Amino acid sequence: MKVNWKYKSIIIVGGLSVILAGCTGSMGGMEHSKMNMGGTTKTPASTNMQTTVKQTILTGKEINLTASASNQETAPGLSLPVWTFNNSVPGPQIRVKQGDTVKVNLKNQLPEPVTIHWHGVPVPNTMDGIPGVTQNAVQPGQSFTYEFKADVPGTYWYHSHQDSVNQLDRGLYGSFIVEGKNEKKVDRDYTLMLDEWISSGEGMSDMDMSGMDHSKMNMNSSNSSSNDNMMQGKSMGEDMSMYDLYTINGKSGSLVDQLQVKEGDKVRIRLINAGYLSHQIHLHGHEFQIVSTDGQPINNPGILKDNVVSIAPGERYDIEFIANNPGQWFIEDHSDNKGASGMRATIAYEGATATSDKSNASKKLPAADLVQYGQAGKTTFSLDQKFTLEYTMNLNTEMKDGGMVYTINGKTFPDTDSLNVKTGDTVKVRLVNNSKSEDHPMHLHGHFFQILSKNGKQVAGSAIFKDTLNVKPGEVYEIAFIANNPGDWMFHCHDLHHASAGMVTELKYTDYKTNFVADPTAGNKPE
Repeated sequence: MKVNWKYKSIIIVGGLSVILAGCTGSMGGMEHSKMNMGGTTKTPASTNMQTTVKQTILTGKEINLTASASNQETAPGLSLPVWTFNNSVPGPQIRVKQGDTVKVNLKNQLPEPVTIHWHGVPVPNTMDGIPGVTQNAVQPGQSFTYEFKADVPGTYWYHSHQDSVNQLDRGLYGSFIVEGKNEKKVDRDYTLMLDEWISSGEGMSDMDMSGMDHSKMNMNSSNSSSNDNMMQGKSMGEDMSMYDLYTINGKSGSLVDQLQVKEGDKVRIRLINAGYLSHQIHLHGHEFQIVSTDGQPINNPGILKDNVVSIAPGERYDIEFIANNPGQWFIEDHSDNKGASGMRATIAYEGATATSDKSNASKKLPAADLVQYGQAGKTTFSLDQKFTLEYTMNLNTEMKDGGMVYTINGKTFPDTDSLNVKTGDTVKVRLVNNSKSEDHPMHLHGHFFQILSKNGKQVAGSAIFKDTLNVKPGEVYEIAFIANNPGDWMFHCHDLHHASAGMVTELKYTDYKTNFVADPTAGNKPE
């Protein structure tokens, strides 16, 4: 195994001392997480060596990320071929301070081009990481430097946006945390990245991942039986049952690290959904608050207990609780899917030896409703004000040319109609989900929007600002934003199967001129 990292630690594995290297930015250095965020990883099978490495936290103003292939033990005894940033899934957490100018050097050691998109971070358009739109994809053996100022504190994440339906699915993602200047301190701060995998690894080679083309789901399947079923109305959506292994920070079941607390601690848990399915996350044994969504604070959040937090692909929720109930408890997925039992972390109080909580993951619990949560306070928009521009986006699922596509106003990308704005415009968008059975978590790059109404009812609680919003079948949302970040931006469904099959449009500033020229030989795949 090639080791090319600066910081070293001694790991005892099976009686052997293995010298491994951590990952670091060139200025700020690295800390092994004190928050048990990582898990065990497995090196490529050719080395026949098992290692245990804690996920790292990279700090400082200059960070180095290397995209490369590896194997990782995801469930006990099950190792999967993965694509990684700095040899782990998730990649290292990047933690910066509000106001920092951040420089990230990406080196590509994969056999395919890659990019990095800073999901939710309002970066300059040239740093958004969209191949063919803001940059050319970074070729194998090449490098690219991202540089931007981290102005807005919160919980974000990064992932490849090149052929993202496949590359994100292979593991090319990590968390990105901007610590606020006036942020209230907590005693424990954990990040849980949620994802789904195919446990069989069916069709996958050991390292080249060539069989893991998840853009070829049932909606675009050439398999006659799948298409026959869809044409007969038996299935009007993709078959997501292939995802049967659910993970927290790249680990499932007993490999998931415990979240250590002591009585009296104030604990923050940052939930990030890096997968393609929604998860119903339940914290056992404690009252809690949702303090932010997509990194944006919620005003005076109320106390919740025995509610689930429904987190859709691309969304983030920060929850906080006081560790006032000693024992061992779970935070877990209450979804109906068969892999949900593996998405469970134990909250272990110091000194607790016995499990005082039994999982009730099958119990139906109400989901917290953001549009009724918190208290009204400072806001940017009102529902009845006049806007410079108004748009409607009808989201739908259709059969075209023998395959399933996902449309915006009846069109698929790149033929969708863009939302054209100029700097300073106030924009209202009506999102309508006409699909019969599928959610559409819509993600707007480069901007935060305010939710104005849901199904015709005005938001009653705190003003809610997000960059990703899950629109369920039959739902209608009205959202609004200020056109304050000039560029050409993507607006798409973050179930990336839907995006790869058409559900993408662009927000274009008519007063923005780009110097970027797409290279037709770069293999740019922005969806």
